[in-house]
Amino acid sequence: MGKLEALEIEFDGDKAVYTPGESISGTVTVKLNQSLQCKAIKVNCNGFCGITSKINDTAWTTEEQYFNNTVSVADKGTLKQGEHRFTFKFLIPATAPTSFDGSYGKIIYRVRAFIETPRFAKDYSEEKPFYLLRLLNLNELPDIWGPSSSAVSQQFTYMLMKTGTIVLNAQTDMKGYTPGQIIKVMANIHNQSTKTTGHIAASLMQRVTYETKKPTHDLKSIVEVEGGAVKGGRELEWKEQIIIPPLPQSSLAGCELIKIEYYVKVSLKSPEVTLTLPIHIGNVSLDKKLRPSKKEGPPSKKEPVASVSTPDGLASSSMLASSPQPAPKPAPRPAPRSRMSSHCSPSAPPAECHSGAEGGNFMNEDFPNKRQSQAVSPNAFSYAPGLFFPQNQQPHASAPAPIGFSFRGPTGASASHPSGTGANPMAAPPSTLPPDYVTLAYPQEAPPSYSESFNT
Repeated sequence: MGKLEALEIEFDGDKAVYTPGESISGTVTVKLNQSLQCKAIKVNCNGFCGITSKINDTAWTTEEQYFNNTVSVADKGTLKQGEHRFTFKFLIPATAPTSFDGSYGKIIYRVRAFIETPRFAKDYSEEKPFYLLRLLNLNELPDIWGPSSSAVSQQFTYMLMKTGTIVLNAQTDMKGYTPGQIIKVMANIHNQSTKTTGHIAASLMQRVTYETKKPTHDLKSIVEVEGGAVKGGRELEWKEQIIIPPLPQSSLAGCELIKIEYYVKVSLKSPEVTLTLPIHIGNVSLDKKLRPSKKEGPPSKKEPVASVSTPDGLASSSMLASSPQPAPKPAPRPAPRSRMSSHCSPSAPPAECHSGAEGGNFMNEDFPNKRQSQAVSPNAFSYAPGLFFPQNQQPHASAPAPIGFSFRGPTGASASHPSGTGANPMAAPPSTLPPDYVTLAYPQEAPPSYSESFNT
């Protein structure tokens, strides 16, 4: 090595793993066999991401730099023979991503030392990498709680003939794991065909995407477990476990060139039925104590039970609201028909309306009067939020009144619905009761003059 016997870089405490926002410090040691003239001795600390189009190539086609800091530890002069030590210290940015080493790209952090010599002399350099870990706390990821599940249905064909269907359902016990934890895989295979399937298998897959002009995808199977086959017409429950080896975390926050995804692939080899269960791999495992509970609405004050009166002054007991929830807005009432008097309420048959109010002949007992059938039922306004109608409580005037039924009007008088036909009482004033059709003198038989003229 000539005049230079050794050029070494040491980190304080022999530390190799650092976190963003932390400082890195150490010593550069220079050992000389004889004196050496130098222009400067510099120490550099940098971090960057490099991507290539060829596997395991270091000729980067795309780069992304995170920081690049240089400090001069010795100025121009002559270094005497022997050992010289120079200290350094750098601050790692809090936004730097985790180190990564892939087939088509790397995230690299290193400290380099340079001895710059006068013109026509040889320069000396040395570098030492370090690992940066930006912790991924799984508890901070959205939609991380609960199992990861999926289902697929596939037509089963044999010799170009459809023989049935394969239904595959699978799930993992969680969505987030750390290296060393166990993934519990549960699958249900329903073979609705007459042919036996191939073996079922589950694989932990890693998909790395390198963002260039034409993105490169690197897909690897990390761990694979295999089960048995399913006979025709049978259904199988399959459970298996996968131990997660040391792997880089799912998210490289701060890096725009490399994306990492993990998922469990559950598949049948014959027929080819496959589904995927996305998962996350981090550094801080899920804590059940931090799982958010279901949001509960604030307790509402109990409202006093009040009766809702109809326009005629009749209190409808079927519209009593006893729910502890806040009183909702009144539900819209159905608009009355044009032939109905303005004093007729849809919640109870008014005194002015009777079985002949529809015009024409009256309805028999099998078909109750339409006006009377518009009384409010327990479910009439069940679509209104917050309203509660007791189902076993009989409303006072909600059931359709049969022919001949008497009810008491708002004035306290009884009005009978006749069982015969008659003139339409709707033309009478609202305060006038219908005429008593029973006392009308209807002809009992035809006059003699009428029958004699008919015989002739």
